[in-house]
Amino acid sequence: MVEAARAADAVASASAGVTSNGSAQALPENVRLSELDGLRVITEAMPSVRSVALGLWVRTGSRDERHDQAGLSHFLEHLLFKGTERHSAIEISELFDGMGAAANAATSKESTHLHARFLDEHTADAFDLMSQMLISPSLPSDEIEPEREVVLEEIAMYEDEPQDRVHDILAEAVYGDHPLGRRVLGRADVIAEIPRDRIAAYHDDRYTAPNLIVAAAGHVSHDAIVELAQQHLSPSQGEPTRVEGAAANGAPRLLFSSKETEQYHICFGAPGIARADERRFALGVLDTIFGGSTSSRLFREIREKRGLAYAVGSYTDPYIDRGMVAMYVGTREDNVDEACEIIGRELGRLRDEGVGADELARAKEHAKGRMVLALESSGARMARIARGLMYDMPLLDLDELLARVDAVSAEDLDGLIAELYGPDAFSAACIGPEEDRFRSAADAVSPALAA
Repeated sequence: MVEAARAADAVASASAGVTSNGSAQALPENVRLSELDGLRVITEAMPSVRSVALGLWVRTGSRDERHDQAGLSHFLEHLLFKGTERHSAIEISELFDGMGAAANAATSKESTHLHARFLDEHTADAFDLMSQMLISPSLPSDEIEPEREVVLEEIAMYEDEPQDRVHDILAEAVYGDHPLGRRVLGRADVIAEIPRDRIAAYHDDRYTAPNLIVAAAGHVSHDAIVELAQQHLSPSQGEPTRVEGAAANGAPRLLFSSKETEQYHICFGAPGIARADERRFALGVLDTIFGGSTSSRLFREIREKRGLAYAVGSYTDPYIDRGMVAMYVGTREDNVDEACEIIGRELGRLRDEGVGADELARAKEHAKGRMVLALESSGARMARIARGLMYDMPLLDLDELLARVDAVSAEDLDGLIAELYGPDAFSAACIGPEEDRFRSAADAVSPALAA
């Protein structure tokens, strides 16, 4: 299952930890970190709950694939469920069901992980099973071939979902030949042909100790999780090769995919900021104002006032070294010109007029509310501490997070607007029946696309 990456990664005690780059870091209350010969274990205790959210994370994803490996990270994620040296695929399913666990896995452009939630009494059994799946999948041929067809069907299904696929076309427009420009699902021809030995070699190269993180949140004992990691995880040392393509973020591009659809599915996007950039809090507030909420400018002007779309909004995609700001609208052919004109006009108004005090205050409260609500979930807390450690981001407690949002000023937003939302910054992507119909309308958003 592809992990959706369309929301920003949304905690102080005297205890200290060490990030993967070796820098000292104060950890929030109830968060503890240990390093075991390169393998890192991080936990957050939530004494008020009885469940545990456990994740085994690997710092490898689609951006770490060569062109002839496109989609292999995601395919391997599927195969982790297809048997270990001790358990068959059906036995894995039965064991999870017997624990009452909700188990799954996800692949993104920068990580792959197994995750499960279960009653605290099943922690040892769940850890044992998940570590077997991660470190020693058997990759049986009689399971690989049916799952190969499953993934090919997933790719085919995705091709029939233009409102999802257009975002990957936009990534290609913004990032070009860089691996970030490829979709996580990869290429059907690679999945159809890649043999078992290349899958196994990819696993052995990437699933190594410096790349692994054990994260748990809920009713957990840090020492118990560390003991389980020492007992069940003994991955080989090593550092996998990072694959980087051509330089990203070149001249704006317009990419169009012809398909007989009822709507034109339209995206505009421009280079953003990196995942750990301190301005991420300001960008989250700005995105909320522009299109990331139901009171945002795009939602109000395009949907509420004129009824031009059902789905409209903006988002940010952050990565380790770069990012993207983007917006989407799905609309019928007769509305394409007007919808694009409104997007262009609202971008211009953002640049010329900035942000008012009332909408800045409202957007801050919206951003803080989302943070607080997210932290009520053990699964979200587990993912947050894992990503923070994986991407060398400071782990802030809730009060620190809220203070960062409160500190965002109109001047902070003005700086981001000038840097990221310029009139010639935006690339475009569209899926619909007629390219010329969209190309002429896109000029209202980014004149650079008219060339």
